[in-house]
Amino acid sequence: MSVDQNPTAPRPPSSRSTTASASVIPDFDPVPPGRPRRRYAVVGTGHRAGLYIEALRGEHADVGQIVAWCDPNPGRIDYYDEQDGLPRFRPDQLEEMVARCRVDVVIVTTPDLHHAEMVDRALRAGADVVVEKPLTIDAPGCRRITRAVRETGRDVVMTFNYRYAPRNSSLREVIAAGLVGEVTSVHFEWALDTVHGADYFRRWHRDKANSGGLLVHKSSHHFDLVNWWLNDVPERVFALGGLRFYGDGAAAQRGLGDRPERGTGTPGDPFSLDLRDDPRLKALYLDAEHHDGYRRDLDPFAPGVSIEDNLSLLVEYAGGAALTYSLNAHSPWEGYRVTVNGTAGRAELEVIERSFVELDVNGRVVLDPSATPGATADDGLRPQRDRLVVQRHWERPQEYAIPDGIGGHGGGDAILLKDVFRRDLRRGSDPRARAAGCLDGVRAVAVGIAANRSLQTRLPVDVTDLELGVDLV
Repeated sequence: MSVDQNPTAPRPPSSRSTTASASVIPDFDPVPPGRPRRRYAVVGTGHRAGLYIEALRGEHADVGQIVAWCDPNPGRIDYYDEQDGLPRFRPDQLEEMVARCRVDVVIVTTPDLHHAEMVDRALRAGADVVVEKPLTIDAPGCRRITRAVRETGRDVVMTFNYRYAPRNSSLREVIAAGLVGEVTSVHFEWALDTVHGADYFRRWHRDKANSGGLLVHKSSHHFDLVNWWLNDVPERVFALGGLRFYGDGAAAQRGLGDRPERGTGTPGDPFSLDLRDDPRLKALYLDAEHHDGYRRDLDPFAPGVSIEDNLSLLVEYAGGAALTYSLNAHSPWEGYRVTVNGTAGRAELEVIERSFVELDVNGRVVLDPSATPGATADDGLRPQRDRLVVQRHWERPQEYAIPDGIGGHGGGDAILLKDVFRRDLRRGSDPRARAAGCLDGVRAVAVGIAANRSLQTRLPVDVTDLELGVDLV
């Protein structure tokens, strides 16, 4: 499943697997004979939409079908609709689309700032919603969505695919089983390398008004994991951070000199992304940019960056545990480390997705060093791996076995899609409680929204003061 990954994201062994351990796959009933397929519309036809489109055209075609597209850019719709000839709509025609095409579910994969509007309007038009993370970018967006859910009674599915990565669900199992006792603190460090991390500073994400910054767009994944691991809700947040590496100001301070405005056509620069090198990106963005002027390959040091690249947080949870969190977007390697301290011991999860960033003879980034002849991604010092170690008081450390997943995001994407499209056919409940809804989405963005306010005020922020439209408990 190559479509499920941002092309700049790492592809470690856990994301390239095609066969999963039986223990992590939900059990589903067969589709009843004669049952009609659910009718889906895709709102936002950029790269990320491909995950859902491929699923509905492949493994899950027996339970669902795409019946309409909605995007202001016809070039991007063209990429996905070469043969189907499905009806096309602009965002201002969403209600008409739901009615005319008898849409059951709207899949929202637009830029983040549009999530609240699209979710609200789809629910009120009579459709359920599947929405990419984050749920929305600010408190008014949360209030708008929760009000629509409350008033329509319709369903919102959050696609938190990291929950489905076996390494992450294994840590939840460890905590739920009481192997570390009552959790007292969590330390969570996430490192984005200069390939994947830089990509957030090329795209629409670079403007905080579009994405809420990395604390909302990226870190909502991470905060959801902590909420889910602890089965708890955040109460108070304090944040520090800033733009220290990317952006024109940081570039000038380091004396980088003149930079290209965009990556396409810029040879030999490790921070440039040439859209011509990826047929999918070329078709979706370079060939379609004349419709709306959107450029996917801006230089990460060009003017206009308003998001942070270094972030540190303290989060207090209702149950008493404390989270220390850090995010760096210009690391030489990519992965994350989680330490969970408890009254009975300690659990440590280490994930190394890309151990280093390699340049070819022309100075261009090799996205997957392990796939390059003559190169090795494992130098013995930082091997690509997922490892979960549990050590109880007065006992030797033990490695907790992590089962295999399927596809991208640490083997979680393909398992998530089964739950998204076959949830009504599931046999029994999921002991890992991986499925996420609207309330989970609010709980995740609550940390990032509070942190953004803390960055402005330089003070701790109580989550209840955000008035998110719903009680998080």
